[in-house]
Amino acid sequence: MANTTSRQRQSKGFKRLPKGKHGGVELLLIHSVDHLGRQGEVVEVKAGFANNYLLPQGLATIATDHHKRMVDKHKSKLIEIEKARLSDLQELADQLAKLSVTIEANANNDGHLYGSVGANDISSALKQLEYNVLPELIKLEGVMKELGLYTVKVQLHQDVQTELKVWVVPTVSDEDSSEKPVTKK
Repeated sequence: MANTTSRQRQSKGFKRLPKGKHGGVELLLIHSVDHLGRQGEVVEVKAGFANNYLLPQGLATIATDHHKRMVDKHKSKLIEIEKARLSDLQELADQLAKLSVTIEANANNDGHLYGSVGANDISSALKQLEYNVLPELIKLEGVMKELGLYTVKVQLHQDVQTELKVWVVPTVSDEDSSEKPVTKK
């Protein structure tokens, strides 16, 4: 039965991925992947990781000799692109470090929030200020369940990290914000 399975795979167009030195699959990274490698590097991973994540997501391709030669040929251009990207991310990090974000939340009289403030709330507040920071890049040390000032880490890249000041303030109700009408006697 094992023979029929391999024949079925071959007849359906399945290709075996080339094995690396340590028994894994050798891939060339198209994009940098955290905890794995940078763009243009040849890495060896398990077949499942390659087939189920890296290849379908377009993060890597099979490391053929042709692909390796092409990367070597364009290595300097790739380095320039990566440096420009890092420079842009560092500039964004510098802007975020100078910034403070205010988030309104419902709270009781003691300052305890009825819910909590999370990465999605911070990301939305930054988008209102025209900073596009994904919630996955915001690293919270715990939940924000009280009013106050918090310092939040933002990991824009594995080499670029900054801190952001977040003010959690009580929601201002319409009754509090409107002035009482003045009546003449």
